[in-house]
Amino acid sequence: MSGQKSSKMQNEIDIFYENIINSEKNEIKLFQQYQKLAENGDKKAQNNLGVCYEKGIGIEKDEAKAFYWYQKAAENGNKKAQFSLGAFYSNGIGIEKDEAKAFHWYKKAAENGDKQAQFNLGVFYSNGIGIDKDEAKAFCWYQKAAENGVKNAQFNLGIYYEEGIGIEKDETKAFYWYQKVAENEAKEAQFKLGICYNYGTGIEKDEVKAFHWYQKAAENGVKQAQFNLGVLYSNGIGIEKDETNAFYWYQKAAENGVKEAQFNLGVCYKKGIGIERDEATAFYWYQKAAEDRANEAQFKLDIYNYGIGFEEDEAKSFYWYQKAAEIGDNKAQFNLGVFYSIGIGIEKDETNAFYWYQKAATNGVKEAQFNLGVFYSNGIGIGKNDIKSFYWYQKAAENGVIQAQFNLGVYYEEGIGIEKDETKAFYWYQKVAEYGTKEAQFKIANYYNYGIGIEKDGAKAFYWYQKAAINGVKEAQFNLGICYEKGIGIERDEVEAFYWYQIAAKNENKDAQFKLGLYYEGGIGTEKDKAKAFYWYEKAAKQEFSKAQFNLGICYEEGIGIKKDEAIAFYWYQKAAENGVEEAQFNLGVFYCNGIGIEKDEVKAFYWYQKAAENGVKEAQFNLGNCYYNGVGIEKNKVKAFYWYKKAAEQEFSEAQNKLGYCYKEGIGIEKNEVKALYWYQQAAENEIKDAQFDLGVCYEKGIGIEKNKVKAFYWCQKAAENGVKEAQFNLGNCYGNGIGIVKDEVKAFYWYQKAAENGNEIAMFNLAICYKYGEGTEKNLEKAFYWYQKAAENGNEVAMFNLANRYYNGEGTEKNLEQAFHWYQKAVEKDHIKAMN
Repeated sequence: MSGQKSSKMQNEIDIFYENIINSEKNEIKLFQQYQKLAENGDKKAQNNLGVCYEKGIGIEKDEAKAFYWYQKAAENGNKKAQFSLGAFYSNGIGIEKDEAKAFHWYKKAAENGDKQAQFNLGVFYSNGIGIDKDEAKAFCWYQKAAENGVKNAQFNLGIYYEEGIGIEKDETKAFYWYQKVAENEAKEAQFKLGICYNYGTGIEKDEVKAFHWYQKAAENGVKQAQFNLGVLYSNGIGIEKDETNAFYWYQKAAENGVKEAQFNLGVCYKKGIGIERDEATAFYWYQKAAEDRANEAQFKLDIYNYGIGFEEDEAKSFYWYQKAAEIGDNKAQFNLGVFYSIGIGIEKDETNAFYWYQKAATNGVKEAQFNLGVFYSNGIGIGKNDIKSFYWYQKAAENGVIQAQFNLGVYYEEGIGIEKDETKAFYWYQKVAEYGTKEAQFKIANYYNYGIGIEKDGAKAFYWYQKAAINGVKEAQFNLGICYEKGIGIERDEVEAFYWYQIAAKNENKDAQFKLGLYYEGGIGTEKDKAKAFYWYEKAAKQEFSKAQFNLGICYEEGIGIKKDEAIAFYWYQKAAENGVEEAQFNLGVFYCNGIGIEKDEVKAFYWYQKAAENGVKEAQFNLGNCYYNGVGIEKNKVKAFYWYKKAAEQEFSEAQNKLGYCYKEGIGIEKNEVKALYWYQQAAENEIKDAQFDLGVCYEKGIGIEKNKVKAFYWCQKAAENGVKEAQFNLGNCYGNGIGIVKDEVKAFYWYQKAAENGNEIAMFNLAICYKYGEGTEKNLEKAFYWYQKAAENGNEVAMFNLANRYYNGEGTEKNLEQAFHWYQKAVEKDHIKAMN
C-alpha cells in the first residue's frame, strides 16, 4: 500500500512540473513554485532553485544561495546538483575554491551517471586536481563519458590510446575514437584523423582521406591543419598539386602564428610559388618566422634546415638587415648581431656582433638583451664582466625572456655579478618553473626541499620534483624516488620509489643506479633479485660511484648475483678505497693482511687500516691497534696500539674495549690504572665479550680496581662460562665446589668442571677426576676418575701425573701396571712434584 501511495505522490509532482513548464513563462512565479517544492524537500526543485539563483531567473542572481540549494539537492542525491556543486567548488563560485570537494561532488555525480561529471572526473585524475594524479583512473572515467557521448572525452580517449596513457597503447582504438569525434565536427579530432590517415596510424594509410580531414580541420580554424594542408597541396599528396592553394593555406597558418608556415610563406614569396615573387614580403615572413628566437644556434639551424643557405641569399639578407639596422630598426639590429655572431652572409665578427646586440638591446629587443648578457658572461666580443652580464640578464628577464630569468636565478644563487641572494634566486627560478622549464622546476624543488630562499615545504618540493621528473630531469627522477622512499611531501611508498629510481637509473643517473641495486638486493619495493642488484651496482660503479664500487666488491667477495671472485672483489674495493669509501679501505686492509685476492702484504694492510681508522672506522682502528701491538706491517709501538684501541673503544667497539681494559690492567702503552681497567672490562662484558666477562669476574674476585665482591665475581664468571670460556667454567666449578659467592653445590661444580675439562682445561680435568674418585656431584666411578687423571697428566698437570702413577701402581680404575706407574712417577719428578720425589 505504501509503495502505491509513494508512486501516486510522485505522479502528482511530475504533473505539477509539466504544468509549470507548459504555463506562461512567468519567471517569478516559476521561482516561487520551485521554492515551495524545494523547501518541502523535493530534490529536483532544490536543484532548479539553485539554477534560478545562479542564472537570476525570477530572482536576483545570488551565487551563495545557488550554492546552498545545489548542496541541498546534491546531498539528496540529485546528480545534476552534484555536478553543479562540483563546478562551484572547482571555480570558487558562491563558496571558497576547494578542489578536493570539487572532486568529491564530481565523483558522486559521475557514479550517478552524469556524463559531464564523468568527463570532469577524468580531467581531475589526469591533472591531479583535488586527488593524486592517476592516469589509469582518468582513462576509466574518460571511457565512461565517451561511451555516453561526451565529445571531449572521446577525443581525450583517442589521445590516451594513441600515447598509451593509463592504458596500453592501441592506435586502432585511438583512430576509432578520433573518428567518432571528427564526424561530430570536432576540429581537433578532424586534424588527428588527418594525421592517422596521412601516416597510417591505426588505419591503413590513405592520403586522399588525410587530405579530406586536414581540409575539414583547416576550414574549422586548426592552424596546424592549415599548414599540413598547404604541404599536401604543395607536394600533390592526396590531391592534385596546386601551388595557389598551397600558398593560400600557408598564408592562413602563417597569420595564425605557425612558424613553419611563416617560413614556407617566405619561400613562396621569394621563389614566386603560388603568388607573384616579392622579396620584401619574403623577407618579412622570414623575419616573422625568426622572431622570439634568442638562441643563435637554433636560428642558424632553421636557416639551413629550410634551405636558405645559398651564399647570395645570405649576403643579400645581411645587406638588407644592415640597411634597416643603420636607420634604427631594432629587430634588424638584433638579426645583424646574429649574422655577425655566426658568420651568415659576412665573415664571423664577434666584436661587431656585440656592437649590434648592444644597439638592439638598448632599443628594447629582449633577445638582444639576453645575448648581451651571454657575451658579457663569456667575454665574447668584449671583456668578461659579470656585473654587466647580470644587468642585461635582468633587463631580458624583466621583459619575459625565460632563459634570462633562469640565468638570473643562477646569478643570485651563486653571487655572480651581484650579492648572493637565495630569496631572489628562488623568485626567478619560480617564474621560469611555472613556464615549464624543467631545470628551474628541479631547482625550485631543491629550494623547497632544503628551505633555501623559502620556508621548507616537503609537499611543494615533491610537486616540483614530480614536474621536473615527468619532463625528463634525471636528478629530479632520483629525488622523486627519495621523496617516496622517505615520505617527503607524499605518503611513503617504496614501490613508487623503486619506479622512479628505475626511470632515473635508465637515464644513467648513478645515484639511482646505486639505489636500484640496494632495492633489488633488499627486496624493497620489488622482488629480491641479486643478479639485478649486481647489474645496477656495476652500472653505478663504472660511473665512478664510490659506494657502488664498494657494494660491487662485496658482491664479488660473497658471490651475490655473480660468481665469487676475490681478485675482482679486491679490484673494486681498491677503486672504492681510493675514492674515499672508508669501509672499502678497511676491507682492503683485511684483504692485504690475509692475502685474499692479492698477495699478502702486511705493510699495505697497515696502510689501508690506517686510512680507514683515520676516517673513523672502528673495526679498522682496532685492527690498527693490533698492528702496532704485534708489529704487523709496522714497528711495534704499544703507546700507539693503546691510542687506537681507545679510539675504537670510544666508538663502542667491544673487542677494543676488552683490549683497552687489558692495557690499563697491565700498564701497556699507558700507566697502569686498575679502575679504568675495570671500567673498560665492564663495557666490553656488557657488550657480550666473553673474555671481558671472565676478566671482570677476576677483578671482582680479587678486588682489582673495585672492592672485592664474590657475588658479582660469580655473576660474571657464570656469564663467561655460559659463553664458553674454559677458565671461567673451571672457576665456576670452584665457586660451586667451595660455595664462593653462591651456595655450595657439588652437582653444579661437577657440571662446570666437566665443561671446562672438555674444553681443554687441565686443572678442571684433574678436579673432574677427583669428583669421580670420591663421588662428589656425581656417582663414584674409578674408571672415569682414571680417564680424567690420564687426560690431565697428558696435558702437563704434575699432580695428575702423580695420581695417575698411583692408579697404575694400585690398579685403581685400571689394570695394575708398574711400568706405567714408574713412567708417570718419573714425569711427576721431572715437574718437581714433591710427593713423587719422595
